[in-house]
Amino acid sequence: MPTMERKLQYVIFPEEGVFVARCLDVEVASDGPTEAEAVANLQEALELYFEDHEIGLAQLPPRTYQFGEVTPPVCSAQALISPL
Repeated sequence: MPTMERKLQYVIFPEEGVFVARCLDVEVASDGPTEAEAVANLQEALELYFEDHEIGLAQLPPRTYQFGEVTPPVCSAQALISPL
């Protein structure tokens, strides 16, 4: 049976002293001390994910993404403190 190649999207971000690589197409993430190691670890995690799940790449629905930025509302420190 021929294999299907599909590119999966991921993001990398620093968190608590490591880099986290998170797949945007399936709920799989991994980390590493460098960006490259985080991506390599994500690749391995994805291989294990697809071995353990009946769903294959061909069955994943196509995803489209819209990226943007939001600005959180400015609030005073007093508003963050609730009365006892």
